[in-house]
Amino acid sequence: MDIADFDYDLPPELIAQEPLADRSASRLMVLHRDTGAIEHRIFRELPEMLRPEDVLVINDTRVMPARIFGHKLASGGRSEFLLLRPLEERLWEALARPAKRVRKGTEIAFTDRLGQLMATAEVIAEEDEGIRHLRFAGERPVEELLSQIGQIPLPPYIHRTLPDPQRYQTVYARRLGSAAAPTAGLHFTPELLDAIAARGVAIVPITLHVGLGTFRPVTEMQVEAHQMHEEWYEISKEAAAMIRSRKASGGRIVAVGTTTVRTLESVASRYDGEVRADSGWSSLYIYPGFRYRAVDAIVTNFHLPKSTLLLMIAAFAGRDHVLQAYQEAVKHRYRFYSFGDAMFIV
Repeated sequence: MDIADFDYDLPPELIAQEPLADRSASRLMVLHRDTGAIEHRIFRELPEMLRPEDVLVINDTRVMPARIFGHKLASGGRSEFLLLRPLEERLWEALARPAKRVRKGTEIAFTDRLGQLMATAEVIAEEDEGIRHLRFAGERPVEELLSQIGQIPLPPYIHRTLPDPQRYQTVYARRLGSAAAPTAGLHFTPELLDAIAARGVAIVPITLHVGLGTFRPVTEMQVEAHQMHEEWYEISKEAAAMIRSRKASGGRIVAVGTTTVRTLESVASRYDGEVRADSGWSSLYIYPGFRYRAVDAIVTNFHLPKSTLLLMIAAFAGRDHVLQAYQEAVKHRYRFYSFGDAMFIV
């Protein structure tokens, strides 16, 4: 398949630059994947579209303040890093900018907002696409260090400063470890979750720490040539048992976000279609032709052209239906991407 077949035109002014004051006031496009029919709703109306026997599966990962700035000890030149994941104790995988000037052996100093030296690190390995391995000196936990020198990393298409960094966290974010937010979950409020639970819907948290696999662009011309980057996931025994129970009683597995989809389908692929307690690293790549074995409905945002996330949705609802829905969203001036509006694909 040609990646160009998953492109679409988007006016730049439709890229949402800030979240709405009320998370649940976002618009919600409902796409019926069997017919391609579309409904225009409001996100706070989601509870009435769920069935009492359903299970709503959410990703409880929390975004790290993973964007850090430093300067090279030898030259003073500034560098920026996005920490992606720990490889060993004090050794982290990171995206470097400008990567060409950050080579193996480079030593970096990191200071706090007052200019006080907080840590040093050495680049001990280089990989393609700007990835570097940073080994931090000293004994202080890197996660603790990030709370003093790090910033919440916003996507590059958001050009405004976010006054409240908590708006780039879901209200149910618990487990620190992501380099980006699972943005479909940003629409939920505590009140909306209460309304969903009041209908009898089970709300089950699982975890996938969002990393390069989710937001790395597809650069190959052929869809099949793309390689996914690994991301860590975990499904507890309690979560797996509830998901299986609801599925067995005729309920739908409703996945909130593509990261939840990737986790559920990774585990289902391992266990002959069954969701079991499991943890590990997933590099599952979902594109048209993939056979879904767990997920029955998806809550998701509108995704970048030619991205793995758009490919995943196209595999679920069909390329033509998805691209027609995106054209409809542009026509009706929906807000796109992380702080934008949402889709419910059933």
